[in-house]
Amino acid sequence: MKNHRYLPMTEQDQAEMLAAIGADSVEELFQDIPENIRFRGELPVSSRLDESALTRHMAKLASLNASTDTHASFLGAGIYDHHIPSVINHVISRSEFYTAYTPYQPEISQGELQAIFEFQSYICELTGMAVANASMYDGATALAEAANLAAAATRRKQILVSRTVHPEARQVLATYAHGLNLEVIEIDYKDGVTDYEALQAAVNDQTAAVLIQNPNFFGAVEDVQSCSSFTHEHGGLLVVSSNPISLGLLQPPGKLGADIVVGDAQPLGIASSLGGPTCGFFAVSSAHMRRMPGRIVGQTVDRNGKRGFVLTLQAREQHIRREKATSNICSNQALLALSASVYLSLLGKQGMLEVAELNLNKSRYALQQVTALSGIESAFNAPTFNEFVVQLPESVDMMTLQSKLLEAGFIGGYDLGEEYPELKNHMLIAVTERRTKEEIDQFAQVMGESL
Repeated sequence: MKNHRYLPMTEQDQAEMLAAIGADSVEELFQDIPENIRFRGELPVSSRLDESALTRHMAKLASLNASTDTHASFLGAGIYDHHIPSVINHVISRSEFYTAYTPYQPEISQGELQAIFEFQSYICELTGMAVANASMYDGATALAEAANLAAAATRRKQILVSRTVHPEARQVLATYAHGLNLEVIEIDYKDGVTDYEALQAAVNDQTAAVLIQNPNFFGAVEDVQSCSSFTHEHGGLLVVSSNPISLGLLQPPGKLGADIVVGDAQPLGIASSLGGPTCGFFAVSSAHMRRMPGRIVGQTVDRNGKRGFVLTLQAREQHIRREKATSNICSNQALLALSASVYLSLLGKQGMLEVAELNLNKSRYALQQVTALSGIESAFNAPTFNEFVVQLPESVDMMTLQSKLLEAGFIGGYDLGEEYPELKNHMLIAVTERRTKEEIDQFAQVMGESL
């Protein structure tokens, strides 16, 4: 202890703690562990380092990562390399935001509550829905919670989900469904979008919800309105998982008949951070407001007539009786929701339109450049947003190709064969507004040379 004065526990602290629990030594705390399986000696790890050496060592390890700071990324599949305005980190680094956890006491949490209220309002505008909640863990859990809501609202157990929904989101859905005794049926795809004939044939009077993603995992734009018609004919609910950037161009799902709209807010100014954390959003029509997981921040006035904010709806098991709770979701992603709110306030309606157009146009250009290469062709004919699928020659080794792209300074697309065996040697390529014409041209050139 004397050599580590910065440690919060002193020898006196240790003695007092042992005395409080009636132990004579730290060794006595481990007496229930058989002597013959206890480790004696020092662990086989490197020797201790001083602060300066440790900082250098960790920086060296970090430099081994290929990140969006060091490479031009064409990898999407749920986490995207979008531009993050510098003001976002400035705002969320303020102590009143990054130390705030949950606004249980509204009288001292007005700033946090207003930030969440603004997030809800933005999500409603983007999705065309009436009500949004105070954020979810991520897009995958939001989708699973939507299935839960639909089952409770319709008192049915059957969930139809398209195979064009993100594979990881479908895995989370399966986990939720197991605990809730829901039957999940996957609907296949056709030419990159949901097989609408198969979907229409599968929907029946036992269907609680149809779950689709738009744009879907392949980047293709789904026919939301048709899915809405199939679903509502049998009294089910339509759940749409959306990329929020695409909503700068596409018709809001709420205008096309969606009952629940969910998604991941990561594209809205949230760093990819090598995979997370992110922030989910969840919006519903007025009819389903009281069944939403989490909580809603509402606007009101105090007794002096001044505007204020409160937690209006709290339907989680920490707030009400467990058997009446809509969900056991706990933390809201308030800091990341704030990032999304700052992003949306900076861009505004015109900015969102321009960013969406850049994503669309640059991805179309990239598709033209890549498919102009000998042996590479577009896998599907469906219209796409900022991701597309290409089919590579059977002779191509995907790992070798990815390695060559990395060496050239590019993070390649997603190998679809990992989750879709029938799409072996197919690559999902994402192009955001950050990619320049030069980067796209060089990426295509390296692809061609690697073939």
